[in-house]
Amino acid sequence: MIIIAEKINGTLPMVKTIIQNRDQERLLDLAKQQVAAGASYIDVNVGTGIGSREDEIQAMEWAVETIQKEVETPLCIDSADPAVLESGLKSRNGRASLINSAKAEQESLEKVVPLASTYSAPLIALTMDESGIPKTVDDRLQAAEKVVSACERFDVPIENVFFDLLVMPISTDVKQGLKTLAAITEVKKQFPGCKTALGVSNVSYGLPARGRLNAAFLCMAVYAGLDAAIIDPLDHEISAAVKTAEVLVGRDRHCRKYMRAFRK
Repeated sequence: MIIIAEKINGTLPMVKTIIQNRDQERLLDLAKQQVAAGASYIDVNVGTGIGSREDEIQAMEWAVETIQKEVETPLCIDSADPAVLESGLKSRNGRASLINSAKAEQESLEKVVPLASTYSAPLIALTMDESGIPKTVDDRLQAAEKVVSACERFDVPIENVFFDLLVMPISTDVKQGLKTLAAITEVKKQFPGCKTALGVSNVSYGLPARGRLNAAFLCMAVYAGLDAAIIDPLDHEISAAVKTAEVLVGRDRHCRKYMRAFRK
């Protein structure tokens, strides 16, 4: 399971303060904690909602350069703005990166997908278009088709695409979890070689004991074909669910990862 660690996000009050104060020590500490907890990628989103595009570009460059001075783990460059994405990718100087994210919208496909080709970076693609998050599995697959067409035009191999099938809170529609699970399975059938990603915690928004719901849903998503989870690796319950799910679906050879985690 690929773990994309989500804690460096400018919408979180603590991280917002770190970014505004250019607090290198606390930024590095947060990155290193997530690495120690098993992160495959460290997501870097510096959007605080304050300031201009240029401010966000400068913040992204600072965050990337600060982290990579002492951390070898690949970074997931995360922004809704293609210019901010490119600034982060440039700052990586050829080091392994993941782009988060493109959408099945014309502007995004024309500006973000080429970055995946230029920087030889895998790409998270949200299965949504100008109409917003699709309500049905078929509509999500249609959005995925638009992404695939753009990737073919810009020579991005399907193996470098992580489709995010966009789980919505079950508190607003109890069928949303099932729709997302079905979409994970179907997109992998329709586009062999592609990968899937998911912001797992969205499923439990607005409900109590969210950790339990997140852990159970993650196990189901792994069975459905999930390859990458965008999670907080410092959350012991969700991290344990990753190890549990992988051993149950046969991805953990001789149960070694599970046993190591149990002993630790």
